[in-house]
Amino acid sequence: MPVLILFIWACSEEKKKINEEVMEVSQDSLSLDLSQQKVTFYQYEDSSDYPDAILELYTPLGNQVFRPGKVPFEFNIKNFPFEEQTVERFLLFNILNGGDPAGFRTPIFQRQLEEGSYRVVAYLVDEEGLALKNFGNYVDRDFQVGDSRPFPYSAEPYLAVNLPRNNQIVDPEHELIIDFLVVGGDMKLDGLKVRIEIGEFSYEIDHMAPVRVANLLPGTYLVQISLLRNDGKELEGPFSSVTKTIIVR
Repeated sequence: MPVLILFIWACSEEKKKINEEVMEVSQDSLSLDLSQQKVTFYQYEDSSDYPDAILELYTPLGNQVFRPGKVPFEFNIKNFPFEEQTVERFLLFNILNGGDPAGFRTPIFQRQLEEGSYRVVAYLVDEEGLALKNFGNYVDRDFQVGDSRPFPYSAEPYLAVNLPRNNQIVDPEHELIIDFLVVGGDMKLDGLKVRIEIGEFSYEIDHMAPVRVANLLPGTYLVQISLLRNDGKELEGPFSSVTKTIIVR
């Protein structure tokens, strides 16, 4: 079970909270603790780091077919201090078919893959481990391994979730961070929003920005992140909704 505890950076306390919503707990909750602070969703008024960073994917090519086994990946990174910082932490992440991200310290590597159809979303992260969200900071590509058919063509945008990771353990004294990318579309221009559901709590956002959640009681939660039209209609793509389990303890 992966263990990932996210700490609030000291500078976070100095940032301005925006889009804050305080959630009411249902009155029939058996675990209701009147002394517990209410669950709060919010963002920080952040400025984008490395807006000019470019991530290019040379291999795989679009719908390239590989034999099962070690599949090569080759990236090119521009306008980003990649080599200077990878000794201490991962800066390049890949998501395959909507799963948890895997971090890499070099732009050229191999992954052991079985037969199937794959969609990779690759992205760079900042000092806090949050995905860079400007155009060019991330890239996606479909490819196949073995005797597999390509994904059906779809022009619909979809989600790639950086945080949380599945079965992530969260310290109840610190905020849970929900960090996502909307790939293949623009939330404003395409009339999209993202709905985040954690147990009985629900929160919506109309732009790509990390969402912070404070004061969750200890327990196991199902986190569902869904990409919707502004009228509430769900998108039909295979990666338009992502579900993760988190444990607060």
